[in-house]
Amino acid sequence: MAPEHSSTLRHIVVTAAVIDEDGRFLVTRRLGGVHLEGLWEFPGGKCEEGESHTASLEREIREELDTAIVIDREVFSVVHGYTDRVVELHFFACRLAGRPRAVLGQEMRWVTREELRTLPFPPADQELIEILTR
Repeated sequence: MAPEHSSTLRHIVVTAAVIDEDGRFLVTRRLGGVHLEGLWEFPGGKCEEGESHTASLEREIREELDTAIVIDREVFSVVHGYTDRVVELHFFACRLAGRPRAVLGQEMRWVTREELRTLPFPPADQELIEILTR
């Protein structure tokens, strides 16, 4: 639930890739010095002004993982209010078109559905984790 003063907070649109290969999901760990540092996440990032969700996700995966992706469909979206911002997250089912490489030095892992529940993810991701681990 967004804070009451959400109209004064920055609104950020984010896209993320839910990449499932053989029952394991690709996740990355947020780097130090950024919002929610050290937490695990599905790879992706902020949409730039005027950029479509799919174009944003393709660009972010190229920048972070040095590979292309094939985007299937949006599987979940959520708006989550943090104390300093409101994040609108769009998660897409994707397939890798190449081998991922952690370009930014971020930690990267393939985890099972069960392992998803054991890793610390941002609060905005919790409902998706619940759906994926049912």
